[in-house]
Amino acid sequence: MSPRKTARAHSTEETPADTDSQHDEFHHDNGRPNKTRLKQEAQDLKALGEQIIALSEAERARLPLSDDLLDAIEETRRITSREARRRHMQYVGKIMRREQLDEIRAEFDLMAREKRQRELGFHHLEQWRDRLIEGDSDTVTAFVNEYPDVDRQALGQLVRNARAERAADKPPASARKLFRLIRDVAGL
Repeated sequence: MSPRKTARAHSTEETPADTDSQHDEFHHDNGRPNKTRLKQEAQDLKALGEQIIALSEAERARLPLSDDLLDAIEETRRITSREARRRHMQYVGKIMRREQLDEIRAEFDLMAREKRQRELGFHHLEQWRDRLIEGDSDTVTAFVNEYPDVDRQALGQLVRNARAERAADKPPASARKLFRLIRDVAGL
């Protein structure tokens, strides 16, 4: 390529930032929607629809969903063909455009926070179980002080049985029972 053509080629090249700003200006000035943004929104709605479908009945009941969307979700559960399900999910995404998306997403966030709190609570209880099995009578006393409603006799028996199981390399049946007792006392 000659030096003149190379200079002309460099002068007419646009940087990605220039292209984006012109692209956005073109769409905003002419009132045309940005197709990329519309496609992304459709994908987001479809993904949100998938999340809603994956929820249990009780979880779905917490969301502010229209009857049309609930009917479409029920229909989705009956579809077994991959292609038919794909097309139906596009329909679900279309219905979702009329839904209260901010409220749905806020409820999803709340459910996620609640799930995280439960997980942290269970983790705390698992630590208590392990400390009780590995510890001594002071650990049992500390647990009783934190959870005074616990059946002390049952707690002591389960701790002794779990320790014996662990020492004999047996399956942790008593450790599971101990965890259930701890969980019930903690109210989780």
